[in-house]
Amino acid sequence: MVTNTSRLALASALAALTAACTTAPPESTLPGPGKPSGGVYKVGSPYQIDGTWYYPREQPDYDETGVASWYGPNFIGKPTANGEYFDGDGLTAAHRTLPMPVNVRVTNLDNGKSIVVRVNDRGPYAKGRIIDVSPRAAQLLGFYAQGTAKVRVTYVGAAELPDGRMPDITPPMIAKALPAAPTEPVRTAALQVPDGAAVAPPVQVKPLPEPAAAATAPIPNNSEPTGQVTTVPVPAVTHLYVQAGAFTSYDNANRLKIRLASAGDLTISSVMHDGQKLYRVRSGPYDELEEANDALARLNGLGNNDAAIVVDQ
Repeated sequence: MVTNTSRLALASALAALTAACTTAPPESTLPGPGKPSGGVYKVGSPYQIDGTWYYPREQPDYDETGVASWYGPNFIGKPTANGEYFDGDGLTAAHRTLPMPVNVRVTNLDNGKSIVVRVNDRGPYAKGRIIDVSPRAAQLLGFYAQGTAKVRVTYVGAAELPDGRMPDITPPMIAKALPAAPTEPVRTAALQVPDGAAVAPPVQVKPLPEPAAAATAPIPNNSEPTGQVTTVPVPAVTHLYVQAGAFTSYDNANRLKIRLASAGDLTISSVMHDGQKLYRVRSGPYDELEEANDALARLNGLGNNDAAIVVDQ
């Protein structure tokens, strides 16, 4: 949870955990979502895990595809990163950089099941994951037994504090956390790094991956986790890709492709994002998560810490 050692141990044991998650959870985890207790609103300071720096910030237009996993059996009753207490029955989640607590909608791109969960913890630190959800949330989303799923995660809004109040998020606070307009990609090079820190060479632009067209159908904007499962249209088939970076300039994309050539087959594809043409450097498609994880590890080994697993058609 809040200790780096515990979260890293969880990440390293993910494969074993996934293999063990093949039976239904105990009956005690089946009732509706639990209530949060304790906790404050926080964005958090930059922090480093296993050589990679993460930069928490306000992200009101967060919208990303990738791989989700679930966690929790060893953390029930322990404090989360914002001071709440983990409840396996609750519809909660861990994210590396979103403020806490905020609500996000998680949609399983394999079966179309979609729910709102409350982000109140940090993680996951396995490179190929974008979110960890509670056991109850994984069950409702239909991937508890499998351990992982291809998902789309979208920001819903700030969550109520445990005492029922809404957090006081003033415009100056948001402006300070977002040096650029929220519709623009965040440039790694523009983020402040603590003195003396060693970081990998930054990719110039890393936009949020464009979700598959069929997954963008309107879905109910339930503001708080209720346990209601909505089924939304999703593509019949999706694949995993490893994206090394994206650029407004083809020449910059090609330079990155050449620099990372030893990692394997990389291609450049174009996509329109917020009315702007971007050139993506990526490998894939992959149908198996293990293949995508291996490709991601090769890029990370070349110093490209901005590489990420994304989901697309």
